[in-house]
Amino acid sequence: MQNITVVLADDHTVVRQGIRTLLESEEDISVVGEAENGQQAVQMAKDLQPDVVVMDIAMPSLNGLEATRQITKEGSAPRVLILSSYSDDEYVQQLTEAGASGYLVKQSAGPDLVMAIREAKRGNAFFSPIISRRLLDHHRRSSVAGQPLKKGTSLTPREMQVLQLIAEGRANKQIADELMISVKTVEKHRQEVMNKLDIHDVAGLTRYAVTRGIVQNPRDTERNAKVNC
Repeated sequence: MQNITVVLADDHTVVRQGIRTLLESEEDISVVGEAENGQQAVQMAKDLQPDVVVMDIAMPSLNGLEATRQITKEGSAPRVLILSSYSDDEYVQQLTEAGASGYLVKQSAGPDLVMAIREAKRGNAFFSPIISRRLLDHHRRSSVAGQPLKKGTSLTPREMQVLQLIAEGRANKQIADELMISVKTVEKHRQEVMNKLDIHDVAGLTRYAVTRGIVQNPRDTERNAKVNC
């Protein structure tokens, strides 16, 4: 039986431990690395060359969407499976367009994750049943209407990075330093994000980023920090 190598990317230690325990009970799956943020996930995907990366969305430094884009753009890239608490249709669309091979909802993943990893290794896509039903319903409605599916507001990869850093409380100068661009360019991206989302204050952008799973709710972060102490 061929061994399937997996990297886990989730900023919650307890979650990673639970997934590792689940996966390593299977004879054909081995967890070869754990990343606690998107940047680590990208680096591990490059260094370890796993068959599959199981990726959360809301992570510090680099969110799962951008990490997925960076990983899948490589020619011999591993397959990326999204495992998230968020199942927003717009996010499912963005992640699949970014190259994800599947999308599972944490609350109902269970044995589906093992199946999804095996399917991803074979080159197939896999979605949680609740997401598959919605995708099928959308497809049927669009076919009846004779129109393509309407896309949500689309931010560029750089705009997504800027939005995440704004929501994490970074000032323009800090964002410029981290992304190695000018403050003026940051201001331009910031304004474009506000225009596209029709949200014109930092509090509103932060709420949007939290509800979309781009960043965690600060209260959740504090709670997890206490648990992991």
